[in-house]
Amino acid sequence: MLVRLLYASRAAQSITPEAIDSILAQSRVHNPALGITGLLCHGGDVFMQVLEGGRDTVNALYTQIVRDPRHRDVAVLHFEEVTERRFAGWTMGQVNLAKVNPSIVLKYSEKPTLDPYGMSGRVSMALLEELIATASIIGRTG
Repeated sequence: MLVRLLYASRAAQSITPEAIDSILAQSRVHNPALGITGLLCHGGDVFMQVLEGGRDTVNALYTQIVRDPRHRDVAVLHFEEVTERRFAGWTMGQVNLAKVNPSIVLKYSEKPTLDPYGMSGRVSMALLEELIATASIIGRTG
């Protein structure tokens, strides 16, 4: 059974571009064997990530993320069973909101900065859909 899980977290310490690259590199190495696809969206110290795959695998990965000391304030924004993947083309796509037109974020939020804690899960997914539509995601596979 396929599921899609969207969560938000804050970085426990200052985030560097190298740290983001390391997270993405690990995801892109490990996720294909696990059948995980998804997208990491970050702005400032806030992360929003969607994971797709088998229910048990996604739940196990989310449990690891919750326990990871690099994250704090981890919260599920949206969880659903799905018939097909929306992010199948990404072993782990990336959106750096510092490089995205702020008006895209402002369309879905009170301010032009990422605040998934102040958005519903449905609105957060709509933002990700718009980022896909505007080709703001990098790291697409095959």
